[in-house]
Amino acid sequence: MFFQLISTILLAVFLSVIAAPISISLAWRFKLIDRPGSEAHKIHSQPMPRAGGFIIFFVIIAGSALSGIITSNLIVPVILASVIILAFGIWDDINGIIAPWKMLGQLLAALLLIWQGVMVHFTGIYAFDILITIFWVVGITNAYNLVDSMDGLAAGLGVITSLFLMIGTFQAGQESLAIFGAILLGCSIGVFYFNFSLSRLFLGDSGAQLLGFTLASLALAYTPPDLPQASSWFVPILLFSIPIFDTTLVTVSRLRKNLPIYKASRDHTYHRLVELGVSPLKSVFMMHLAAVAVDLFAFLALFLPPLWANVIFGSVFLTGLYAIFWFDFRK
Repeated sequence: MFFQLISTILLAVFLSVIAAPISISLAWRFKLIDRPGSEAHKIHSQPMPRAGGFIIFFVIIAGSALSGIITSNLIVPVILASVIILAFGIWDDINGIIAPWKMLGQLLAALLLIWQGVMVHFTGIYAFDILITIFWVVGITNAYNLVDSMDGLAAGLGVITSLFLMIGTFQAGQESLAIFGAILLGCSIGVFYFNFSLSRLFLGDSGAQLLGFTLASLALAYTPPDLPQASSWFVPILLFSIPIFDTTLVTVSRLRKNLPIYKASRDHTYHRLVELGVSPLKSVFMMHLAAVAVDLFAFLALFLPPLWANVIFGSVFLTGLYAIFWFDFRK
């Protein structure tokens, strides 16, 4: 199984390299282009194709087919729901749709997952579990879209989160999920290379939302084996801590200033680090290192008694609250 995961990662990277030039051409063909100066927060100097969604979707389909998991009961719902996310994302990349329409697409995708049995089973009350599932899927999908504020940031977070989810599902004996995690890992590596190292494409709404949605869905299906729920309920939250933190920071800041939550602006964690004098490159990697550190804490908590596991979660949570206060309320 270990060698199968390694070969799947390499396959997904290879498929990304193949798909990137084709996806870039498709983005130019269908006018999925991010123009310089089209919004106040856009600082790139040349038109950039929003090709990330095409690459991610192609690699998910091709990788799942070649690795033999495309008919898995857990993978089929994610792929079908991903079509909805991709379609609404491409629509947004072309026409810039309003927030309610984005939410509609995310809600439809979440309901499709639930209808096919991919959901949380946390409270034991079906209606509450449905609401938690919708909140999680819609929230993480938007969080990845919002955190995509600099080349390589969202894709790098995708690399980190998919790596830990792959390890977790492998350790849990969920083979099809582990292989799917390997596909997302290889895909994220490929997108990161073209988005960050070569600066040849943007993820766009289609790519960022699709990456967030598939990772959120994988986390939904992940079930830590033979571990008390009291020590594992917060693990998905910690694995997505940086996008969640960034979204919370932006939401609190904009509400406090009576600004629309969905209006793009330069008030994300990355922008605030740059304003403090940290270089753009170091700002991206600081956020990546923070994600690695918190993800390690999440896996450490899995093997601790419930009391100490929740102490770790509480410590991370309070640190995040302090950071939000420091970023947004300091003079």
